Amino acid sequence: MLDPRSLPFPAQVHPQARPARRLTWDSREAGPDTAFVALPGEKMHGNQFVEQALAAGAPFVLTDLDVPRAIRVDDARDALFAWARHERAKNPLVVGITGSAGKTTAKAYAAAALDAHSMPVYNTMPAIACFLLQYGASQRPLVVEMGIDRIGEMAELVDLVRPDVGVVTTIGPAHLEQFGDVQTIAREKGLILGARRGLVGEQASAFFPQTDSYGFGNVTYRGEGLELTPQAARFRFGGMGVILPLASRVQAEAAVLGLELAREAGIALADAAVRMSAVEVPGGRYRVHPGRFIVIDDAYNASPVAVRAALDALAAWPGRRISVLGRMLELGPTERDLHAEVGAYARERADLTYGVGEFAHELGERAFANVSDLLDDLRREVRDGDVVLVKASRGISMTPEQRLGAGVGLDVVVNGLLEQRGEGG
Repeated sequence: MLDPRSLPFPAQVHPQARPARRLTWDSREAGPDTAFVALPGEKMHGNQFVEQALAAGAPFVLTDLDVPRAIRVDDARDALFAWARHERAKNPLVVGITGSAGKTTAKAYAAAALDAHSMPVYNTMPAIACFLLQYGASQRPLVVEMGIDRIGEMAELVDLVRPDVGVVTTIGPAHLEQFGDVQTIAREKGLILGARRGLVGEQASAFFPQTDSYGFGNVTYRGEGLELTPQAARFRFGGMGVILPLASRVQAEAAVLGLELAREAGIALADAAVRMSAVEVPGGRYRVHPGRFIVIDDAYNASPVAVRAALDALAAWPGRRISVLGRMLELGPTERDLHAEVGAYARERADLTYGVGEFAHELGERAFANVSDLLDDLRREVRDGDVVLVKASRGISMTPEQRLGAGVGLDVVVNGLLEQRGEGG
């Protein structure tokens, strides 16, 4: 419980303030067990929603306002982070994971292997702080995804999370508009490796040659005998067989990470493997939908490294392989060349390629300005036995005018194909 009378910072505590199970920055989530922190936003301040949170029964509100059940502080954001660090310090093992691709997948498998609490997909600084507040005092490990899109952000995240183990999954061109080049990305993300223990994925090991690595190639901690089939990924680790249903090499590499973390934490590998075999990654992250034709939903986000990995996974499937690719965002002045390189790779790995949006012609043999027209053509084309990979940055929208908005993305294609099979969206 979060007790307003046991704070690690100075505050004026209203006599009616009471303990809460968790804290949220979203007033819509406030309730009898969930307190509210009023943070400044880009368009409005959380103070505008304090009364709403109180009306919902919030045990307390962290704010600078003089209201009932208030924990009054000069700066609610600073207080939130100080409280989060205080609670995090009570936990024996916190794993932080970053990378240009594969963060969420690595987080899912590491959390399963360790039987840990893990961050949900939404991983802003306030969200991470609220997660640390809720679970920091737990004796179960914590796994935190630490994505960045600007210089200096990883230093802030490391100061907040203070991971015992820092992991970098991959390094590649992503958010180049902010970082400028891949070397800067490696330098910024590499700050997480200053933890007590550092681990990097096989692809990232070229950038951090002095850091222990994991995967299936020339790495420190290696899975052996990787076999990829449409049904499962199979390999051996520490003399034990591992089976991951409907998994690709990316998931298998994440499982090697999970197993090594479990081994170092003194957790039985067999137990870790059983938990990992049941992992279901969130929608849009290489989720396989079997059926009379197979749909691989990898449409949540995209970077050149992530698209190449997805295309490699597609190439391992039998049957006619179709790639559906959309624009990768925030790649800076070289974005056309990067899209052309990915499109050329798609033509090598797939039998039929589709592209949509501004760089449609670079990405696919069949190029469309919008998702709707692409879906119409794809529905006419797809047949039993095909395997369709759908991948793009989630900002891709239905029309060129909406493309950079927060509108509907290539998940429309996934849902449309599933509807064609009679399965709904």
